[in-house]
Amino acid sequence: MDKKLRAKKFGMIFAVVMVVAGLLLMYTGNDALVLATEKKEGILTAEQIKVSFDNVGGRLVKEAVQEAQQVKKGDILMVLDSTDVDLSIAKLEAQINQMKAQVKSAGGGVNIAMSQADTNEQQSFRQIDQQRAAVDAAQANYNNANLDYERKQQLFEVGAISRSALDAAQTTLQVSAANVAQQKQLLSKLLGGTVDTGDTDSLNLPTIDLQRQTAANKLNDVEALNQQLKALEIQLKELKVKKEHLTLRAPEDGKIIKILAKEGEMIAPNTPVLLMESSRYYFDIYVSEENIEKYKEGDEIQATSVAGNKKAQGTIRLLTQAPGFADLRMTREKGQADLTSFQMRIYLEPTEGIMPGMTMGVKLR
Repeated sequence: MDKKLRAKKFGMIFAVVMVVAGLLLMYTGNDALVLATEKKEGILTAEQIKVSFDNVGGRLVKEAVQEAQQVKKGDILMVLDSTDVDLSIAKLEAQINQMKAQVKSAGGGVNIAMSQADTNEQQSFRQIDQQRAAVDAAQANYNNANLDYERKQQLFEVGAISRSALDAAQTTLQVSAANVAQQKQLLSKLLGGTVDTGDTDSLNLPTIDLQRQTAANKLNDVEALNQQLKALEIQLKELKVKKEHLTLRAPEDGKIIKILAKEGEMIAPNTPVLLMESSRYYFDIYVSEENIEKYKEGDEIQATSVAGNKKAQGTIRLLTQAPGFADLRMTREKGQADLTSFQMRIYLEPTEGIMPGMTMGVKLR
């Protein structure tokens, strides 16, 4: 009888313990569910940058940094051999200097030709003036010879002079006429087909115009040389830019994680040679579709580190449907397999004491 009472007593105690344990499990389970719903955590990660030489390659001659070294934007990281580029620059600079000399010489030739045309024009004007005077003098001689001939012809008709005297006057008249024609021909040659207006300085002499046109055509040659000079100068700038690219500089502040190339190696263009950790920190959390509508990209949100409880201001930069594993995680946290989870990426402002690898948490609204 005692054994039956004892067994019954133990059975009742066991039942009470099971009920209490069940209640405790329900309470703690609900508390974990609420906690998982209100707070989300993620591992803080730094963006990594693969640094490479921009469109240039060659032999690596200098490593200016070491792994784990902190660098500032613009710091020299690596240097490629610049011997070939230096030689090309020197050669091109010599060509540019030679071309500049040609441009200067050609330009000087144009100025000389223009000046010579002006000088020739003034000389031609003076010659024309002189030839006009010669024509006027020849015409005057002709007029006098003509008067003398007419007078002697009248005297010959009355028998006052001999036939030989009349013939001499006629010969003088003919010579004077020939001289007038000759002087006019010389004047016409000096005018070169230009109509003589009597105002010498207003004349446009074809020979002078031709000289000026020839000089102007040489300006085209000078312009062609200038264009060649500009092309060479552009090539020189490109070479100098290429030389600058042979020196690899830090694109931003950060930390050298891994050096992928060693001194003496041949580096191909755009091949990563350094792995760099940037100062842009972020972490991802996964939010159910029930909560996602409360947030949008660009919203500010406060995060707290698990270690040290340090607070940092963050900004939501990405909201997107999460991959399948996140849905599984959400199911385990909330026991709701029918809800889709969303990935929320939060970038933090630089904060003292917070570094990559730390666990950061946010409280959901």
